[in-house]
Amino acid sequence: MSYTLKSVRAPKLRGRALKSLVAALDSPLTRRFIEYTLLREAGLPRFRSQPLDTPPLMQPVNLAATGAPIGQPPARVLDALVKAPLPTRLPGILDFHAAYREGRTTPSDVAERLIARLEELDRTPFNPVVFRNDQNIRAQARESTQRWQRGRPLSLLDGVPVAVKDELDLVPYATTAGTRVFGQDGSAQDDATACARLRQAGALFIGKTHMHEIGMGVTGHNTHYGPARNPWDMTRYTGGSSSGSAAAVALGLCPVALGADGGGSIRIPAALCGISGLKPTWGRVSEHGAFPLCPSVAHIGPMGLTADDLAIVYSLIAGPDVMDSHTLHQPMVTLDLYPDLRGLRIGIYTPWFSDASPEVVQACQLGVERMKQLGAEVHAVMPEDLDNARVAHAVTIASEMLASVWSAFQRTPEAFGMETRLNLAMARAFTAADYVRAQQVRQQLMDTLNNLFQQVDLLVTPTTGITAPPIPESALPDGESDLKTLTALMRFAFVGNLSGIPALTLPVGQDGCGLPVGLQLMASHWQESRLLAVARCLMQDEPAPAAPGARSLLTD
Repeated sequence: MSYTLKSVRAPKLRGRALKSLVAALDSPLTRRFIEYTLLREAGLPRFRSQPLDTPPLMQPVNLAATGAPIGQPPARVLDALVKAPLPTRLPGILDFHAAYREGRTTPSDVAERLIARLEELDRTPFNPVVFRNDQNIRAQARESTQRWQRGRPLSLLDGVPVAVKDELDLVPYATTAGTRVFGQDGSAQDDATACARLRQAGALFIGKTHMHEIGMGVTGHNTHYGPARNPWDMTRYTGGSSSGSAAAVALGLCPVALGADGGGSIRIPAALCGISGLKPTWGRVSEHGAFPLCPSVAHIGPMGLTADDLAIVYSLIAGPDVMDSHTLHQPMVTLDLYPDLRGLRIGIYTPWFSDASPEVVQACQLGVERMKQLGAEVHAVMPEDLDNARVAHAVTIASEMLASVWSAFQRTPEAFGMETRLNLAMARAFTAADYVRAQQVRQQLMDTLNNLFQQVDLLVTPTTGITAPPIPESALPDGESDLKTLTALMRFAFVGNLSGIPALTLPVGQDGCGLPVGLQLMASHWQESRLLAVARCLMQDEPAPAAPGARSLLTD
């Protein structure tokens, strides 16, 4: 089968042109013609015309893969990480832990440096953290300092700064999902399960981070809060929608943050900001307490400096939760350590791998060469009809997001940003038949991947098709619609969301402008331990560069 993945081409729209298109889509007189044109460009006619006899799969559950887990109990692996942490240029979780254990600093000292740094960043355009409470930060730090003074820290994470995407409930903050519509009536009453588990481990929460409005975009532009700007170049986007979480880690405000990923929203900003990110298997991490934007493609996961940071937080937030029934049928959470990659079979679909900018492809090829040097074997693979999967993911996520905000969107559409209004208006054009067909394609994709992972252990691609795109000045007031950039950023992301398989991004180099490039590793359902172990092998030799504006919180 030939390579079919399509790049959506449509004019970039900003300012008056964007407002005019949104107005035209709101009008019954012009809506149909515009919808037809946009749906044709997006590939809907082909998607609708193909005969399908596969039963629909409404959620990406793979019970056949819930057998004996690979890997080891997390405690055993974490002990090994403490003894031999990965090299870093900014302090990771284990560096904070060692500094507290050795008495070189305290969580209260770190909190004061953090608050001073946040105040300094308030005077810059970076915009990583949108809600914070200095009094709450100090209170958390004081309690952690007392635990350390008594010699009774709760975990490796005790007193370590952690940021949380504004999609998850975190006391004492409101959850706005990046809007001026939701969360306006006060703060969350309880923590989301993932946040609660980190709080029980002693995490020092620094606040809620910037996100693309309702997660319906991957640049990090939010007209209500302003764009999040990339720590590597403040004239460029962070990626999204977990934009502030990526920027906070890259700036050194925290070694790890929580993100959420419905269409690359952990992996894309992590790659563009030069950090690592893990989208776990669907159903591995509880969604309880997260804004229910796109339930069948949504994943909560960690974004961090290194594979060690990801592994520590993943081991804490993963596992069954009675408040989310989708998490109850999963194998044991494990971690693993590999001395090298001998015997590891990595699959590459060359036309897909190469469908990125030359500098991205070159950096990712070097990453693959490093895997081969460590003993991995490269195998050619050919996933079937990626373009059908792309359209199926778009139909699924847009339909579910429209449903999640329908009442508010019907009541006050003008309260949403222009890009969001355009995307939600387009989602109205999808039919119930489109949604069911998308779930048939989901089943086909999962069948394809189940067969593929009989042949290889990992599927490897670039994380994004381009590096961080520039922020046009003309887009600042009202946002922009740039489908070409969106599809380039999402080119390698949608497979993991529609199928629910775990995926990890790690930095592997830079382009000619000094912007980070990410390499994506994907594995079969529930095999996060394999992804983390492989990523750790690739990070052992040399730490990834730190962003120019980054600063350590362990020193004055």
